[in-house]
Parts: sequence; structure tokens; C-alpha cells
Amino acid sequence: MSRAADRLKLLIHHLDRSQAAIRAAPTSAQTLTLSSQPHRLRYTLETDLLSPEQRLFYEENGFILIKNLVSEEDIDKFRKEFERICRQRVKIPGLVVMKDVAIVKSEFVQDQRAVSKLQDFQEDPELFRYCNLPQILKHVECFTGPNIMAMHTMLINKPPDAGKKTSRHPMHQDLHYFPFRPADQIVCSWTAMEKVNRQNGCLVVLPGTHKGTLKEHDYPEWEGGVNKMYHGVRGYDSQHQRVHLEMEKGDTVFFHPLLIHGSGMNQTQGFRKAISCHYASAECYYIDVKGTTQENIEEEVKDLASRKYAIDEISFKDTWAFRGRLVQGERVSL
Repeated sequence: MSRAADRLKLLIHHLDRSQAAIRAAPTSAQTLTLSSQPHRLRYTLETDLLSPEQRLFYEENGFILIKNLVSEEDIDKFRKEFERICRQRVKIPGLVVMKDVAIVKSEFVQDQRAVSKLQDFQEDPELFRYCNLPQILKHVECFTGPNIMAMHTMLINKPPDAGKKTSRHPMHQDLHYFPFRPADQIVCSWTAMEKVNRQNGCLVVLPGTHKGTLKEHDYPEWEGGVNKMYHGVRGYDSQHQRVHLEMEKGDTVFFHPLLIHGSGMNQTQGFRKAISCHYASAECYYIDVKGTTQENIEEEVKDLASRKYAIDEISFKDTWAFRGRLVQGERVSL
């Protein structure tokens, strides 16, 4: 047994015997208290990378923030590629360019001011390099195991709010969008491309909500309108403790797909950029979402894909299968 495993065993034994709580500070966002309930490690795997304290923190809270994980040099290259795409100097197959609803209604500019998000950049060699960064994959393996698929890619360019509060992202669970399981073998890596704080709309998470179930989602009824695909969770406890993840350039947060999270308005004059990828174990499997709370997003995604690719009939599974890319190990079932 490794030294880290010995230490973890000792920590869990201590927590089970005494009713004292331990405090861990694996993130710069906020120090949270770990409960003294018996711990059965469900959400993390033994890889000798995460410390016992970090593993227990993720088990309890559903996220972990790693400081300075991605280099400034890499982030600057990703930013330059994003700008090339916005200026239409390069055309990437399958890339989805999303625009903020309020900005699109007021103006159209062929640069980053009109673009709020890039999705599905798996065919862009430079941006997809993020998904293959060794330091990212080493952490991802702690949650998925050694066979890893990159399933969903995004570069978020949260614009200054145009006065309609449309730069907000409603509270949601990422699993709402995914027709594959098990949820515990899926994880998101989300890297700040510049300083991220409450003023420019940092992520906000509800610690521990990853232990719950997938809830119903739909478009929130916001006066200023809601961006496409920005579904919000229904029926969650709005009084639940919130943690605002203020991050520096290169900091990366890993979080569970059932963790309820969102982001606030960008109240600055600059753009808030982040790059992210959702990973899943290659041993995950597809499910049929008919008759579940995911039916609404299934129909929306299928309709969008049919119009984009001029295909009469496409399944929800197929819209994900063609985007997935093996980044480590063996492609087993996804």
C-alpha cells in the first residue's frame, strides 16, 4: 500500500472514530469543513496524485481547485487561436459559435465582442491541445480511471453585460446535457484564462449537491432573455451554501457533473475567458433519455444538429458519439 493510501486510511479511521471535523484548504476560493460522517470513497480513485485531504474534499464537496495548473504560455496560445476564429481567419469543422442574445440584438461585430462561447472545438488542433495537456489528464484520471474520452469542449468568452443580465449563466447540473453514465466517472476541467472574480462573473458552486440526483431543467424566465441552451435547474434549495470560485490565470477547477453551479453577470468592461473540457471514462455507456427530465434537451440538441448538418434524423447518442475523442488509454464503449 502506498504512503498516500496509508495516510488516507488513517484519516478516514480518525473521522469514523471521533466526531471531530477536519478542515481542508485545497482551494483558494474558500475553506470548507469536512463532515465527520463515515467516509466511503465513491468519487475519486487512488492514483497517488491527489493528497488524502484533497480526495476527501472532493468526496464531500464535489469540486477541487488546483492552482496554476496550466501555463501562461499555453493560455496565451489558446487566446490567439480564439481571436483567429472570431475574425474568421480559420474555419473549423463542427465548431459551434454562440453569441450573447443581448449583443446580437444590438449589434453584429466580426470579432470577439459578438462571441460568447465556442463549443465543440475537437477539430481545432490548437484548442484541443488543452484537452491533451498531461497535467490535466493526470488529474482527470483521478476521477475517470485510465481510459479517458474528451466528450465536450468549450471556450467561454463571457461578455460585459449589456444591461439585460444575459451574461449570467443559470444554476444547472452538467449531467442534464449528457446521455451517458455513470455520472461518477464524468468530470469537468475548467481553466481560468485570466483573473476570474465576482466582478467579472466567476463560477459559483453549491458544495455537496453532487451527492443528489439529476433535477429537472428548463429555460429560466428572465426578462432580458436567455442564451441558447442555457437551461436552469428547477426546485433546488436557493438557501444552500454558495462558494464563489475566484481564480487566477491558469488555475483549474475539476467538478462532478451533478454539482449545481452557474455564474453571475460580468459587471466589468472586459471579457472573462475560460477554457474547459468534460471528460468521461471510456467505459461509460449511453442511455435512452426518453421519459426522463432530459427529454427537452434531447429534442433541442437533435433539432439543432439536424439543421446544422442537414440530416433528417439523428439520435441524441449520435450527436455525442461523433464529438467524443479518445485522449488516453483504450476506447471501450463510448
